[in-house]
Amino acid sequence: MAKSSADDLELRRACEAAIEGTSQKVVLSIRVAKSRGVWGKTGKIGKGQMAKPRVLAISTKEKAQQTKAFLHVLKYSNGGVLEPAKLYKLKHLSKVEVLTNDPSGCTFMLGFDNLRSQSVAPPQWTMRNIDDRNRLLLYILNICKDVLGRLPKVVGIDVVEMALWAKENTPVAPKKRNIEDGPTTEADVVSESDMKVTVEKELVSQAEEEDMEALLGVYVMGIGEAEAFSERLKRELHALEAANVHAILESEPLVDEVLQGLEAASICVDDMDEWLGIFNVKLRHMREDIESIETRNNQLEMQSVNNKALIEELDKLLERLRIPSEFAACLTGGSFDEARMLQNIEACEWLTGALRGLEPPILDPSFANIRAVRDKKAELDKLKTTFVRRASEFLRNYFASLVDFMISDKSYFSQRGQLKRPDHADLRFKCRTYARLLQHLKSLDKNCLGPLRKAYCSSLNLLLRREAREFANELRASTKASRNPTVWLEGSTGSNQNVNNADTSTVSEAYAKMLTIFIPLLVDESSFFSHFMCFGVSALAQPGSPANGNKSNEDDLGIMDIDDNDNNNNNNNKSISELGALNESLRDLLDGIQEDFYAVVDWAYKIDPLRCISMHGITERYISGQKADAAGYVRLLLDALEERITAQFTRFVDEACHQIERNERNVRQMGVLSYIPRFATLATRMEQYIQGQSRDLVDQAYIKFIGVMFATLDKIAQTDPKYADIILLENYAAFQNSLYDLANVVPTLAKFYHQASESYEQACTRHISVIIYYQFERLFQFARRIEDLMYTITPEEIPFQLGLSKMDLRKVVKSSLSGVDKHIGAMYKKLQKNLTSEELLPSLWDKCKKEFLDKYESFAQLVAKIYPSETIPSVTEMRDLLATM
Repeated sequence: MAKSSADDLELRRACEAAIEGTSQKVVLSIRVAKSRGVWGKTGKIGKGQMAKPRVLAISTKEKAQQTKAFLHVLKYSNGGVLEPAKLYKLKHLSKVEVLTNDPSGCTFMLGFDNLRSQSVAPPQWTMRNIDDRNRLLLYILNICKDVLGRLPKVVGIDVVEMALWAKENTPVAPKKRNIEDGPTTEADVVSESDMKVTVEKELVSQAEEEDMEALLGVYVMGIGEAEAFSERLKRELHALEAANVHAILESEPLVDEVLQGLEAASICVDDMDEWLGIFNVKLRHMREDIESIETRNNQLEMQSVNNKALIEELDKLLERLRIPSEFAACLTGGSFDEARMLQNIEACEWLTGALRGLEPPILDPSFANIRAVRDKKAELDKLKTTFVRRASEFLRNYFASLVDFMISDKSYFSQRGQLKRPDHADLRFKCRTYARLLQHLKSLDKNCLGPLRKAYCSSLNLLLRREAREFANELRASTKASRNPTVWLEGSTGSNQNVNNADTSTVSEAYAKMLTIFIPLLVDESSFFSHFMCFGVSALAQPGSPANGNKSNEDDLGIMDIDDNDNNNNNNNKSISELGALNESLRDLLDGIQEDFYAVVDWAYKIDPLRCISMHGITERYISGQKADAAGYVRLLLDALEERITAQFTRFVDEACHQIERNERNVRQMGVLSYIPRFATLATRMEQYIQGQSRDLVDQAYIKFIGVMFATLDKIAQTDPKYADIILLENYAAFQNSLYDLANVVPTLAKFYHQASESYEQACTRHISVIIYYQFERLFQFARRIEDLMYTITPEEIPFQLGLSKMDLRKVVKSSLSGVDKHIGAMYKKLQKNLTSEELLPSLWDKCKKEFLDKYESFAQLVAKIYPSETIPSVTEMRDLLATM
C-alpha cells in the first residue's frame, strides 16, 4: 500500500513513547481530526464544537500464542507531547461508517459494541484525503479478518471500490509473511524500494488468442507476401459479405416475423411508457407525501426534544419548590435551645437559599408567573414571617433573662471593701451562640433587627449602669484623701495664709481607675454590639490605643457575612447608611452611664479643685485613643466628661477671680497684695498636676487669673493716687520675683512676666521723677522753661527774657544747689519712707541717682549753651557726691 505523509517514522516513534510500558507494538499511526456527531448525521465544525487534532495508532500484542489488536487515540499535551486519551479493543469493533454527508468522503465513524452508553455521540474522524482514509480502513479490516476472523459491518463505502483501490495501490514486495506467523507490520510488507505500482490489463481472452493463432497457422507465407495476404483477405471478406446478403434475402420470412415481434414489443414499450408515466406521477405524489411525513416527523422529533427538556426543567423546578418536612417543622415550631441551634441554622440557610432561588436571575423570569411558583413563594414568605417572629420574640426574652440573672446576683458587682471589675465574658459567650441566627434574621428581614437591637440595648444598659454605679460608689468610699481648700486667693485672710499641701493624688488615681476599667469595657461592648447586631461598620478600636492596649480583639464572632458577594461600593454605601443607626443604638446602650462618671468628677472637685487638671489630661488621652466607628458614643461620653471637668475647673477659676476682685473692697492697702504670692503657689501646684494635653486648660486659667490680678491691682492703686506708683512697683516686683522660675519654663507666664516688668519700670520712673522734682523743683522748672523757649527764639535772646536772666540763674542755683547733700539725703529718706519692701530700696535708689544725674547733665548743657560765662557745679562733682551718699 502506498505510504502516506500522515504516517512517518517520527510519528510512530512518538506513539511508541506514549504507550511505552504496555508491551504493545505500533504497526500503524496516522494523524486525524476529531469532531462529534451521531450515527447517520455529520457533525458540522464551527457550531458549538471545534475539530481537535488527534493521532490514531494501531498496535498489536502477542500473548499466549494469540495476537490482540488495539486502537489508541492520542492527543497533544500543552508541551506538544503525545499522551494517551482513549483505548479501544478492535475485537469489539462492530461497525465502520463513512459519512456520505461529507462531500470529500474523508470522514468516518467507528462503532464499538462495548461502550457504556450507546446514546453518546461517537467521535467522527476526518482524514486529510481519500488515500489516507482507505489506507486506515483497509488496514483495520485486514487486522479484523486476520486476527479476529470476522469483519465489522461496513456502511457508506463500496467494498469492491476498496478492493480495486487496494489492487492499484498495493506495492510489489519481494517478501511475504503470513499473518499467522505474527503481526504483519507495514515495515515488513512495504519498503521504500518497493513502492512501484504494477498495472496489468488483459486486452483479449485466452480463447480468442488460440483462434487467432489457428487462423494464422492456416497460411504459410513468407515475410514479403504481406500484400498478397492482404488481397486474399479482402476477397474472402467480399465473399463473406455476399454470402451474408444472400442469407439475409433468404431469411425474409424470419425478418417479417422479427418485425412483427418488434411491433408487438413497441406496443408493449408504449404501454410500459404510459404505465411508467402513471407510476412517475404516483411516485411524485409519494415523494411529496414522504417529504410531508419527514417534515412532520422532524417537528415531532423537535417537539419531543423540547418536551424532554421541559420535563427536566420542571423536575428541577419541582425539586426547588419542595419544602423538606424537617425544615418546615423547625421553622414553624422548633426549639431555640442551644442544642438545637445547628438545625435552626441549617433551616435558615435552606430558607434563604430557597427564597433566592425563586428570584431572578437564579430563577428564569419566564417561571415567575407560574401559579405554582407564586404559591410556593407565598408559602416560603409565610414560613419566613413565622420564623422571624418566633426568633425575635425568643431573643428579646433571652436578652432580658440573661441580664436579670446577672443583676440578681450581687457577686457580679462591687461591694463594700471590694472593687469588682465587670466581667461580661460569659454574657458574650452565650450571645455568640445566636450570632449566626441574627445574621440569617438580617438576611431574611432587615426590619426585625430594630426591635431586637432596642431590647438588647435596654437590657444591657441596666446592667452597665448598675455596674458603674456600684463601682463608683465603692471607689469613692475606698479612696482616702484630705480636702484642699477652694479659697486660694481670698484677701481677707492675710498674706501669710498657710496653704494645705495634702497629697490628693489618690483622687486622680481613682478617676483614672474608673476610666481604665470602664472605657475599654464600653468600647468592647460597643464593638461587640456592632458585630453581634450585624451593623455594617468598622467596630474595632485602633491598636495600641489606651482603650484596648495590647488586648486581642475578642469581639470577632468568627462568622462571615452572608452577603459577602456584594461589591465594595455597596458595602461602603451600606456602612455609611448604617452608621447613623449604630450611633442611635449605642446611645440607647450607654445612655445614663455618664452620671456615674460625673459623680466621680464632682467628688474629686470637692476634694481638690486642682485635680481637674490631671483628670482633664487623663480624659484627653483616652479621647485621642478612640478612633473606631463603633466607639463613637464612647467618644461622646469622653467629650461630655471633658466638658464637665472643664466646667468644674472654670467654676474654680471664676471663684478665685472673684476672690481677687474682693481685694479692692478692702480699706487702703499698702505693700504687696496677698493674692500675688498665693498665685505663685497656685501656679506651682497647677504645673504639678498637668498631664498630657491639659496645657491649654491651664494656660487659659493663667490668662484669666493674671488679667483679673492686674486689673484689680490697677483699681486698688487708683484709690490713692499719692501712693499709686509705690503700690504698682512693689506688687509688679513681687509678681516677677515669685514667678521667675515658672516663667522660664511656661511660655504663657513668661509673657505676663515681661508685661509686669514693663509696668514695674514705668511705675519706678514715675515715682522717682516725683521724688526728684519734690527736692529740685525750681532748678528743673528753670531748665524746662529754657527748653520751651528754644523752640521759638534763639539761644542768645533767652538771657534777656523775663525771669531767665543771669541773675535769675544765680538765684536758682544758689537756692537749689547750696547744701545739695542735704537735698539728696532728703530724697533718699522720702524714697525709704513710703516703701514697704526693703529689698527694693537699693535698686530704686540706684535708679533715682541715675535719673537725677541725667537731668542735671541736661541742665548743665543748657547753662553752658545759654549762659557760657556762668559757672555751676560740674556733673563730675555731682556724680562724686552721689557716690558718697
